[in-house]
Amino acid sequence: MSRHSLFFAIVLAVSISLFITCIPLPMAAQGSGGSTGYDGPAQLPNVTVVSSVAATPAPGATITIAAGDDLQSGLDRAHCGDTVQLQAGATFTGSFRLPALSCDDGHWIVIRTSAPDSALPPEGQRLTPCYAGVASLPGRPAYACDHPQNVLAQLVGAPASALILRSGANHYRLVGLEITRPAGIKGARILIDVEKGGTADHIVLDRSWLHGTIQDDTKGGFQLSGTHYVAIVDSYFSDFHCTSKTGSCTEAHAVSGGTGDFADGLYKIEDNFLESSGQAILFGGGAATTTPADITIRFNHFFKPWLWMRGSTPYQGGDSDNPFIVRHHLELKNAVRVLIENNLMENVWGGFNETGDAILLTPKNQHTKSGTNVCPLCAVTDVTIRYTHVFHASGGIVIATDISGNGHGGGEAAAGTRFSIHDVVLDDINRKYLGGGNLFVITNSWSANPVNTITIDHITGFPDSDGGIVSLGDRIPNPAMYGLVFTNSIVTTGRYPVRSVGGGVVNCAHSGTPAQRLAACFTTYAFSNNALVAAPSHYPPSSFPPGNLFAVNENGVAFIQCEDGNGGDYELLPESPFKNKGTDGRDLGADIVGIKQALANVE
Repeated sequence: MSRHSLFFAIVLAVSISLFITCIPLPMAAQGSGGSTGYDGPAQLPNVTVVSSVAATPAPGATITIAAGDDLQSGLDRAHCGDTVQLQAGATFTGSFRLPALSCDDGHWIVIRTSAPDSALPPEGQRLTPCYAGVASLPGRPAYACDHPQNVLAQLVGAPASALILRSGANHYRLVGLEITRPAGIKGARILIDVEKGGTADHIVLDRSWLHGTIQDDTKGGFQLSGTHYVAIVDSYFSDFHCTSKTGSCTEAHAVSGGTGDFADGLYKIEDNFLESSGQAILFGGGAATTTPADITIRFNHFFKPWLWMRGSTPYQGGDSDNPFIVRHHLELKNAVRVLIENNLMENVWGGFNETGDAILLTPKNQHTKSGTNVCPLCAVTDVTIRYTHVFHASGGIVIATDISGNGHGGGEAAAGTRFSIHDVVLDDINRKYLGGGNLFVITNSWSANPVNTITIDHITGFPDSDGGIVSLGDRIPNPAMYGLVFTNSIVTTGRYPVRSVGGGVVNCAHSGTPAQRLAACFTTYAFSNNALVAAPSHYPPSSFPPGNLFAVNENGVAFIQCEDGNGGDYELLPESPFKNKGTDGRDLGADIVGIKQALANVE
């Protein structure tokens, strides 16, 4: 046996052992308290935020704020344990500051609508604009709304953020609020933010609607930098966008963080509708001296409306009619121990120097226009993505070490390692959405410490016919990447199953068969026990690494319903040749039954 073949066998055996011992039950069967331990090579969050109403008691007095009253005065009068109750249906305009008090876990300050709990969705159920009297939003998924009625209290941020957390603010719960910005006023806004240079902790945003306006630039919903122990639950974010060419911002986010000097982290982002033209969730992308850790992102519906895409009918752009700048659904540039599970990610397209991939895991030492690298310690490590459905995208998941930045060339960050991706459906990954049409992109731009230790298991994926399974890049003579395991998946191959990201002969994957390209880019890898569907004639089975299975087309897989890889039911029929053929005894491909259960109430 050759040295490479021996190592291939060892890596495959180790990866199988990891998955047999470390993959938990489908998330639909688990409680909401999160997970600890490991998923394959990735360490899960050590702890998660406890955000229930019972865990955030406010046993003190109630301060009532009627329409026309001074809301800031009411906030300033509140003591730990009090409830500040805002008149339902009333509008309060200003930039309201939440004071810093020495509260504790038994004495939270609750800021909420005066509407009774019975008028809101029950705890654990997502609030929609129906509760602000809006029966539907054009271009967005329909939500149940038989009797639209405004039971929320509205905060309109002017001249700055609607809510500003004073440095030291702690133990605040926000419930039943509509938080927005005034229309027709220039300048991008962030709706909830920490005061400059400040810190805050123990904040829960619960059953609220945060939104911009149809055309104005609103670049942020909740900016988490400088915060610790924050939960964003059961809420609805919409109309966060930046206009191309004429706008006052370039990237809009529903939720962002991971910059600054404070040890951010312990975040829970759960059961939200997250709409943003840029990244609905972004961690990193600026100067930082710490890395946020222990982040749980689950049961969210990531969405971009097609009406933001120029050429769509109807079409909606900025006030200049220029389109909004679209990036991705989720991007990590600086984050450690991140669990991304039970999410639905719909609609993302390329343009604006981006290829429209759904998820980017790209540790970044951000490079400024002045030529400074501002985050050499930035890292993206221990990331788990599971029980998630990506639907209608120009690309799937990118794992890359990156040194790009404002045309100058950036510096290298600290680490990109230990990624576990399993039980994911990548559905309708298509070049018509102005991108590469690949399921995965894995690249390295660093001269040391290359991207490594990536386990991809039980994927069901459909790349573009002119795309492929994975696009690779590692500039020679950079050190080769290592530790890729790709197993137990059902994927159509596309025209270029394993391809180069470009760059000519200096790219490790510039030529060769799929097996040769993988071997050239990774010193250690395992690519085995996958069902490879519709392999092109110029790449016969012998050109792939050994130990894989093949089907001429989707009919040979025997899905319940394929729909040409666009919204099908990808559970295997009993007669499928790939039934129970996983190295763990499971069906090849994603756990479709588990994903259906996990996403039953997400849309």
